[in-house]
Amino acid sequence: MTTSPHPAHPRLAIITGADSGMGKATAELLATEGFDVGITFHTDADGAEDTRRSIEARGQRCFVAQQDLSSPDTGNVIDSLVDQLGGLGVLVNNGGTGHSDPVLELDYERWRQVISTDLDGAFLCSQRAARHMQQAGHGGRIINVTSVHETVPRFGAAAYCTAKAALGMLTKCLALELSRDGILVSSVAPGEISTPMTGQDESQAYSEARPGNPIGRPGHVNEVASVIAFLASPRSGYVTGASITVDGGLTLMAAHGHDNAGESWREV
Repeated sequence: MTTSPHPAHPRLAIITGADSGMGKATAELLATEGFDVGITFHTDADGAEDTRRSIEARGQRCFVAQQDLSSPDTGNVIDSLVDQLGGLGVLVNNGGTGHSDPVLELDYERWRQVISTDLDGAFLCSQRAARHMQQAGHGGRIINVTSVHETVPRFGAAAYCTAKAALGMLTKCLALELSRDGILVSSVAPGEISTPMTGQDESQAYSEARPGNPIGRPGHVNEVASVIAFLASPRSGYVTGASITVDGGLTLMAAHGHDNAGESWREV
């Protein structure tokens, strides 16, 4: 029987965009599983403080930092949080942004802002985190939150879909290159999840009807966080380069779209 040349990575995690939604749920679940956590936020300092209190109530340390993922210096935030945590075992690239603009009305500045936040930011954070993990020699996990739009286009979301598709391929490239260091890299691709970003409260996951979704409702943030926590754990020790879809079966419905009457799908 062979064993891994890398010792178990420490229960020290950084989650970007953890002031609400899936990031907050992930930070809370990892804390419940014994992780000390570093979290980042862009503008919602109150939300980040609420996450910090929730993590500390679970008996774990939490460090908070403001982060602009579109900045070329965003990796410095990772360095700072690693120093405060005393190491790093898991990075969750959750922070991001979206837009609602038909492609011919999408100006270049908005295009670049979405691409730089959703793709460049994840690249810079992953690169910085991987260097820390490589230097420490204990392996680790990088988990990228993409979207079903990693593979499925959406009307009025060209920059978002492009960034998520590119992040899906970056995930595979990182997995290939970092495997020798015991750093496993995968992505989680959510469908519609009840979060502030989708204009919903978490409770609506179980009350809103979605007839076009096989499960018939939006997803709950904890249903995404649970998959991320699996990837962060030793239970996923033979998983890398994967994209795990968490969408209630939504992408299974693509072939049925031609049966819909009308052209409402063309509207943003």
